[in-house]
Amino acid sequence: MQLGMIGLGRMGGNIVRRLLRDGHEAVVFDQNPEAVAALVAEGAVGATSLEDFVAKLSLPRAAWVMLPAGTITEATVKTLGGLMARDDVIIDGGNSFYKDDIRRAAELKLAGLHYVDVGTSGGVWGLERGYCMMIGGDTAALERLDPIFRTLAPGVGDIPKTPGREGRDPRAEAGYIHAGPSGAGHFVKMIHNGIEYGLMQAYAEGFDILRHANSPDLPETHRFDLNIGDIAEVWRRGSVVSSWLLDLTAGALAQDEHLTDFSGFVADSGEGRWTLNAAIEESVPANVLSAALYARFRSREEASFADKMLSAMRKGFGGHQEPK
Repeated sequence: MQLGMIGLGRMGGNIVRRLLRDGHEAVVFDQNPEAVAALVAEGAVGATSLEDFVAKLSLPRAAWVMLPAGTITEATVKTLGGLMARDDVIIDGGNSFYKDDIRRAAELKLAGLHYVDVGTSGGVWGLERGYCMMIGGDTAALERLDPIFRTLAPGVGDIPKTPGREGRDPRAEAGYIHAGPSGAGHFVKMIHNGIEYGLMQAYAEGFDILRHANSPDLPETHRFDLNIGDIAEVWRRGSVVSSWLLDLTAGALAQDEHLTDFSGFVADSGEGRWTLNAAIEESVPANVLSAALYARFRSREEASFADKMLSAMRKGFGGHQEPK
């Protein structure tokens, strides 16, 4: 199947590579000509402008926008909406605000266009591991795009089946779901990222307590000089707190137990804030998630070892670099 990709950064470029490896066709565009040239060398068809991009797609077209949420995505979707034809599909795979998806879908529907929002998780590891996808949009568009989603998803793999799921939608076990109408995909991904904040904060604070177990403030007989790299490693193996985030933590600590390359300045990309806004609108208490977001705010004033741990995890799963 053919897919167009706009935005060839850490995730957009690797999504294209995963599709090409499975025999799909790709038309690519990015403001950086070198990013386009790199994928052309791997088998993609390059475009020099959005107009050229649309012209090189076969009807009915499918164009995936993988750009930062906000102004650039809004402008790109609007431009595509004016260039594409009835029954074409515009996909936003970034981290857009779900209410923007609902509005865009309604606007594009007036021109006969489909709009699909894909909450995409997998970070820099998605090329090899696959991408977990939470998808919003109409059923007809999703059915047409299913070959794309099947290739991008991790697949069933060796994860044990969940008892009691017999007869339910098999796509969830493969790593992607039709979450609901337009906006539902990014809403689910938004909550996913809010939970991610909380999980990361719990690991970071726990390891910070372990690291300070030999504090001079403690009675000498109560001090422990702990190897936190070994603790992270042993917890990976059979403990109830094992996870991919713990795997990344163990890897970072194995390289440098003091995390000296990290300042501890921890950014937030918006989804944590939006998650709390949703909690407020729904009158749902979210004590842990709100505390995790506020901890990121505090990290920008005075960094702790826990903040360095958060930075290390963010770099591990998403390639996020600390601000200079």
